[in-house]
Amino acid sequence: MIAVVVLVMVVLIFAGIPMAVGLGAAALAPWLMDHAFAGTPIVVMRSLITSYDSTTLLAIPLFMLSGAVMAKGGISKKLFDIFALFVGKRTAGIPMAVIITCLFYGAISGSGPATVAAVGVMCIPVLLELGYDKIFSVTLVAVAGSLGVIIPPSIPMVAYGLMTGVSIGALFTGGVLPGILIAVALMLYAYIYCKRHGEDKEKVAANHAKLMEKGAFGVLKEGFWALLCPVIILGSIYGGFCTPTESACISVWYAVLVSLFIYKTCKLSDIPKYLLEAVNSYAGLCMMLGVSMAFAKTLTLLQAPTMLANFISASIGNRYVFLIVIVIAMFIIGMFIDGGPAVTILSPILLPAAVALGVDPVHFGIILICCLAIGLVTPPFGINLFVGAPLVEEKPMTVGKAAIPWIAVFMVALLIIVFVPGLSLWLSK
Repeated sequence: MIAVVVLVMVVLIFAGIPMAVGLGAAALAPWLMDHAFAGTPIVVMRSLITSYDSTTLLAIPLFMLSGAVMAKGGISKKLFDIFALFVGKRTAGIPMAVIITCLFYGAISGSGPATVAAVGVMCIPVLLELGYDKIFSVTLVAVAGSLGVIIPPSIPMVAYGLMTGVSIGALFTGGVLPGILIAVALMLYAYIYCKRHGEDKEKVAANHAKLMEKGAFGVLKEGFWALLCPVIILGSIYGGFCTPTESACISVWYAVLVSLFIYKTCKLSDIPKYLLEAVNSYAGLCMMLGVSMAFAKTLTLLQAPTMLANFISASIGNRYVFLIVIVIAMFIIGMFIDGGPAVTILSPILLPAAVALGVDPVHFGIILICCLAIGLVTPPFGINLFVGAPLVEEKPMTVGKAAIPWIAVFMVALLIIVFVPGLSLWLSK
C-alpha cells in the first residue's frame, strides 16, 4: 500500500501535475483501493483544515509581507553601503560585502528568492560597474541569496516546525552559526577567485572613496534603521519577549513605518500592492503545507514513518552514515523538485528515523534546510537561478554551471554542519 502511495505521488508530480494535487491524490489512494482504510476523504479533509488552524502558520505570510515592503523600501541598499564601507577596499571586499548583505537581508526576508531579487537588483549593477564579470556577479548573488533560508527568521524553518512539532524558536537559534559558517566559506571562495582573476583596483578604490565622502557616521546613520530590523526581529524571539508569529507582525509594522516615514521610499497607497504580492507568494505554499499535513496523516495511518525508522535502524545503524545518505538524496531531489515542498513532504517521514538513531530534531532540521538552500542553486531547476539569470540577461543553466564551484564550497560547509552538531545546537540549548 505504501509503495502505491509513493508511486502515485511520483508519477503525478513528474507528469507535471501541481504538487499539491499530486499529494492530495496520493493521500486518498489507499482509501480508493480499500474503503475500509481509516484515511477516508473526511479524515484527509479534516487534517488539511486543521493544519490551517494554527497561529504559527501566520508567521510565513507576515515575514513575506515584511520582506516585500523592505525590498521596495531600499533596505538592501542601506545594508550594502555599510558593509562596502568597512570591507570594500580589501581584496574581494565588494563581493564579500554582497555576501554579508545577503546574510543580513536573509534575517529580514526569510526567503532565498526574495533575497536574490532584492540584493541582486541593487548589487549586480554595482559589481558590473566595478569591472566584475557578469556571470561571476549573478552567481555570487544567487548562491549567497540561499542564506535567506538558513539565517532566521526562515520560512522553511517555520514550515519544518509546523510539520514536525519542533520548536521554531530553537530552529531559528540553531540556524545562526551554520549560516555564518556558510557565509564565511563563500567569502573565502570569493577571495580566492578574485586573487586568481584579479580586480579593477582603481574602480574599487574610487567606489570606496565615494562612500567615504559621506563619512562612516553618515553611512551608519543612513543604514541604522536597516541594521536595527534583524536585531528587533531576532532579539524579540531570542529574548523570550515574542513568539515567531508576534515577531513577524512586529517586522511588518517596522518595515512599513521605516519605509514610509524614515526612508520615505514608499507611499501609503503602495501597501495594498505589497499585500497582494505577499498573498500571491504565500497562496501556493499555504496549500502545499495543508496538503502535506493530510499526506503525512495518511502515511501515519499506514505506519510508514515507524516502518522506515525500523528499516533504517536495522540497515544503517550509524547516524552519520544516515545523515550523509540524506544529504546525497536531498541533493539529487533538489535538482528536480523545489526544496520547500521536499522538506514539508519528507521531514515528518524522516524525522522518526533520525531520532531513533540519536539525531537531535533541531540539528536534523538545520541539515534539511541547508540541503534546501543548495537546491535553490542546483541546476536544472534551482529557483534562485531563474530569479538571478534575467538580471544579467543570461540563461539559468549558464548561471547554474558557473555555480558548481560555489556549490562545492557550500557542500564542504554543510559536511562540517553534519559532523559538528554543536554548531546547530550550542545556541539553541
